[in-house]
Amino acid sequence: MSAAPTTQNPSGTGTGASVKAVVGLLVLFEFVSGFLQMGMVPLLPKIGDRLGATDSDLSWVVAVQLLAAAVCVPAFGRLGDLHGHRLLLRISLATVAAGTCLVALAPSFEVLLLGRVLQGPLAALLPLEIALVRDRLPVALARRAIARLVGALTVGSLLGALVMGAADEALGDIRLTLLLPAVLTVVCVPVSFLSVPESRRLAAGRVDLPGIALLGAAMIGLLLGVSAAEEKGWLGAPVLGPIGAGAVLLAVFTAVELRRADPLLDLRAMRGRGSAPFYLASFLFGVFFFGSQAPNATFWAADPAETGYGFGLSALSISLMSLPGAVCSVVGSTLTARIAGRTGYRRALVGAFTLVALSFGSFAVLHDAWWQMSLTYAVLGFAVGLALGAMPTVVVEAGDASRSGVATAVYNNVKTLGGAVAGGVFASVLGTLLTADGEAPGERAYVVLWLVAGACALAAAGAVALAHREEGAPAAAR
Repeated sequence: MSAAPTTQNPSGTGTGASVKAVVGLLVLFEFVSGFLQMGMVPLLPKIGDRLGATDSDLSWVVAVQLLAAAVCVPAFGRLGDLHGHRLLLRISLATVAAGTCLVALAPSFEVLLLGRVLQGPLAALLPLEIALVRDRLPVALARRAIARLVGALTVGSLLGALVMGAADEALGDIRLTLLLPAVLTVVCVPVSFLSVPESRRLAAGRVDLPGIALLGAAMIGLLLGVSAAEEKGWLGAPVLGPIGAGAVLLAVFTAVELRRADPLLDLRAMRGRGSAPFYLASFLFGVFFFGSQAPNATFWAADPAETGYGFGLSALSISLMSLPGAVCSVVGSTLTARIAGRTGYRRALVGAFTLVALSFGSFAVLHDAWWQMSLTYAVLGFAVGLALGAMPTVVVEAGDASRSGVATAVYNNVKTLGGAVAGGVFASVLGTLLTADGEAPGERAYVVLWLVAGACALAAAGAVALAHREEGAPAAAR
C-alpha cells in the first residue's frame, strides 16, 4: 500500500519541536507504560487475598490484558496509519486511564478483569510511538529514539515494581496503592495534548472490521477453552470445543486477511525467511516474558511452611528481589545499539534468547534460596532487555514507512498473543499440578512452567538463527 503524504505539517510544529516531542513526551508515556505493566506484578498475591482469587486465577490478571492487547494493537496501529498516530495515542492513553482507575476501585475480581481489558491499548502505545519516531526522524536518529523508548519502558518497569511494593508497605491498603498508577495514567491524557506532533505521512485504505471481529472471537475461544481445562481436563468437550472453534476462526481470519488489499494484519509481510522467523521468535518471546510474570510472584510469596516452597515474601520484598533483574534489563536495553552494532542484530538476539533459556533452566534447578533466584533474575533481566531493544528495530526496518504502525503492531501483537496463550496455559498447569492437600499449586507445577519457558527461549534463538536478512536492510521481497 502506497502512502498518501500530506501536503502540510499537520501539527503545525517545526522539525525541532517534532524531535523534542519524540524524545521527550513519548519517552514519558513509555515510562508510565512500564510502571503500570510491572507495578502490578508484586501486588498480585495481595490482590488475590483481597478479592478471593486463587494463584491460578491471578494468571488471568495478566492473560486478559494480553487478550485485549492482541486485538487492540493491530486495530490501533492500522487506525493510526490511516488517521494519525497522535490521535490514536491519545485515545489509547484515555482508555488505559479509565481501565487503571477501574482496577484500583474494583469491588470484585470480575470487575478488576474488566479494568484489565480496558488496559489492552497499553500495548499499542509503543507501536504508535515508534511510528511517530520513524515518520519524523532519519534512520540513525530513529534507531536511537526507539532505543530510548524501550529504555524508558524498562526504567518504568524497574521503578514500577519497586515503588508499588514500597507504597503497599507504607499505605497498608492495596486499593490506595493501586490508585498511584491510576493518577499517573490520568495525568498522561492532558499531557498528550501539549506538543506531540501528528504523523506527516498517512496511508490510504480502510479499517478491516471483519478482521477485528474474527481475531477477537478467535482469541476469546482459545482462552475460554484453556481456562476450562483447569476444572474439566484437556480432553473434555468444554475445552476442545472452544479451542477448536478458536482455531477455525484463526484459519478463517488468515484466509480473509490474505485476500484483503488493506488487511488488519499484513500476514504477507510475515512470510519468507527474512521475516517469518522473527515473528515466530516474537510469539515465543511473549510466552516466556509475559507468561512467567504472575507465577514468579506467587512462587516468591508462597509460605514454605504450607506449600513446601517459596519464601513468604511481601509485595515490597518481591520488588526488592526482582530489582537486580529490573536494573539489568535497563542496562541490556540501553546497550542494545552498541552490542548489535558490533555483533549484528541477529547474533545479539540469539545470544539474548540463549541467556534467557539458561536462566529459566537455573530457576528449575536452583529455587531453594532467594539469593539464587535473584542472581539468576539479574541475568534474565539483561537478556530480556537486550531482546526488547533489538526486536522492534529489526521488525520496523522490514516494512514500508507508511505502514510502520501496522508493522510494529504485528510484532507486538504476535508477542502479546504468545503471552495471552501462555497465561491461560500456565494458569491451567498451576490449577492442575497441586500440593498434596489440593490447596495450592505444587512445586512441580512451577518447575514445569520454567522448563517450558526455557524451551520456548531456545526455540526463539533457533528461529532467529535461521532468519536470513542483511543488517539494516528490509526483508526480501515476498
